[in-house]
Amino acid sequence: MRIRTRRGLAVAGVSALMVAFGACGDNGGSGGGGTGVTVDQGFPIGLLLPESKTTRYESFDRPLIEAKLKELCPKCTILYQNADQDAAKQQSQAEAMLTQGVKVMILDAVDAKSAGGIVSNAKGQNIPVVAYDRLASGPINYYVSYDNKKVGQTQGQALLDAVTKGGDPKRGNVVMINGSPTDPNAADFKAGAHSVLDGKVTIGKEYDTPDWSPDQAQTEMEQAITALNKNTIIGVYAANDGTAGGAIAGMKGAGFTTLPPVTGQDAELAAIQRIISGEQAMTVYKAIKPEADIAAQMAIDAATGKQFTTVPTVNVNNGTAEVPSVLLNPVAVTKATVKDTVIKDGFYTAAQICTAPYAAACASAGIS
Repeated sequence: MRIRTRRGLAVAGVSALMVAFGACGDNGGSGGGGTGVTVDQGFPIGLLLPESKTTRYESFDRPLIEAKLKELCPKCTILYQNADQDAAKQQSQAEAMLTQGVKVMILDAVDAKSAGGIVSNAKGQNIPVVAYDRLASGPINYYVSYDNKKVGQTQGQALLDAVTKGGDPKRGNVVMINGSPTDPNAADFKAGAHSVLDGKVTIGKEYDTPDWSPDQAQTEMEQAITALNKNTIIGVYAANDGTAGGAIAGMKGAGFTTLPPVTGQDAELAAIQRIISGEQAMTVYKAIKPEADIAAQMAIDAATGKQFTTVPTVNVNNGTAEVPSVLLNPVAVTKATVKDTVIKDGFYTAAQICTAPYAAACASAGIS
């Protein structure tokens, strides 16, 4: 993925984004185009999300995107589908939406390459496409996500710091459990982590995890334990919270009395609880509301023929074109920062985190 920056850097962070939201910025590239519709009249909008194994999509992304779309266009209707990690199914869902007359699509692709067919089909009918969270191939109009290499770097640095506290970071093995090989974001997370870890730790085993499956991650961790001997494993890079949960389950099943530091991503509730209780070292918090809000604004602008100017953009090359994009900055969450991140932002309440099994750990962490 090649990024060309305009007006300096992309949005510096969530807080800076929220200040900028509503301000003007320049924009070029493919951008809008329009389908001859107006907000006053309303029009159908397609929303395609990739899977439901990761809890964020149904619990956060969908409702937040739908709420912002309704705020921006009260008369618009939203057609929603979840592909359940099936690229062919997502293709069929997109075709059905086009048949039903959607005027714009927000697409979080199961498979970036195969999604090119969806995008090209839409383009052939003059329907703009906003790539959400994952960069799709083909002539997309806009893209919004987090800086995915920075996500991997954040995870890698947190793991390096944690294993270094225990002594020489090369004294044992690190196991890397990466994300799905069909998700371009996973490749960026992996590259970012390697840029920090390579040469500083010993990577004993590394896996790419189909469909981001926690069950597969558990199997991979069990295989690593068998190959390396559990006593040599000093850290686990897990690309998201689902794979972290699988890796932790694998280690518990193998009789680990003390868990090595494990990374994660998405700030899932179960992961925050594992962090509070000491089972997981960190997660990456990517505030979904700013991302969802921007995707909704991009979709409305693209459908109505306006250029997206809500916040500054960068150009990201997806192999087809330079795509006007917004890349947000990730935030590391540890036990020490839960209170000042996910709780402060209202992502979760203390009551949601501090259920009975975690009450004592919350009290110890000063969360009530």
